[in-house]
Amino acid sequence: MPFAVMDYELAEPVQVALMSLVKNSDTGYLGNVPELAQALSFFANQRWDWQIDPSIIKIAPDVGVGVIEICRLILKPGDKILINTPVYYNFYNWIKELHCEVVDAPLAENELRYTLDFPAIAKAYASGVKVHILCNPHNPVGALFTKSELAELADLAKQYGVRIMSDEIHAPLVYKENTFTPFLSASESAREVGFAFLSATKAFNIAGLKCAQIIAQSDQNLATLGRLPLAVHSRASLFGAIASAAAYQDGTSWLDAVIDELDSSRKFLKELISKSGIAIEYRMPEASYFGWLDLRKFELQGEIASKFISEGKIAIAPGNFYGPSGSGFIRINFATSKEITQDAVERIVKVLR
Repeated sequence: MPFAVMDYELAEPVQVALMSLVKNSDTGYLGNVPELAQALSFFANQRWDWQIDPSIIKIAPDVGVGVIEICRLILKPGDKILINTPVYYNFYNWIKELHCEVVDAPLAENELRYTLDFPAIAKAYASGVKVHILCNPHNPVGALFTKSELAELADLAKQYGVRIMSDEIHAPLVYKENTFTPFLSASESAREVGFAFLSATKAFNIAGLKCAQIIAQSDQNLATLGRLPLAVHSRASLFGAIASAAAYQDGTSWLDAVIDELDSSRKFLKELISKSGIAIEYRMPEASYFGWLDLRKFELQGEIASKFISEGKIAIAPGNFYGPSGSGFIRINFATSKEITQDAVERIVKVLR
């Protein structure tokens, strides 16, 4: 249950595109794939009313590589990078690879509703932070930030000379009652200070195919994009680029069906927890497919993941992986069958009892 992949079959347009490559023995290096940029531009316009010039879209092997390579162009070792925990644990690894210092402004939490803590962010920016890696939508807590929140964040970053790296890998997986705002579409200030990192890999379940996209929409940041090493593109995958193009262009019907299924699954998880009769707290996510389960009332100590493996035969992601503010939580993945989800909850409850 801890991993960010789905138990669903690939979208038919993605399967067809991949099989065509194999059938034609086209398994070589990645060259120019203009159809990917065009498809992403189409998808962003249709899904989020966000206009992207296809000519400025860059390709990287994955979001992490993209963030690291952009940061290498604007940072030096020892510089400060801000994150908002509890957050995707690989942010720590990216910062370590850059030989930079982690600064944390934890999300504010009110009954499991998470928001940006602007006073804490302003204090961090004033301490000399150079880059802020933003998770939008937020993993693991499933929160979305509003256009006004993102615009306020952008103004603050502009005031302090901070660049914002917006990891938007879960953006396509937003539930229908909610609205995703791409960071770069939030305001003119956001375009001045921000880079966006997108990928079809999570929403269309093709993470192993290695392809992400980097976008900037200001002259200064476009100049930075132009300085990326050519290998950032060529180290991505031909299979990933072609599959992503097919997903963005022709996979929206499949994606809508998946979101409907995930919507049913997040509600089913809430129902199971409610019926369990024990003190697990859970707020349904606004995006993606993670159950962020609050077990703080149980005051679990030590290696929580080991406890669940040994006593319940279930793998979970312990909340402390996502930073100190995640302690007492676990993250599970409900992008699977209801039978597996029910089995997982029963195992969790068994351990807690």
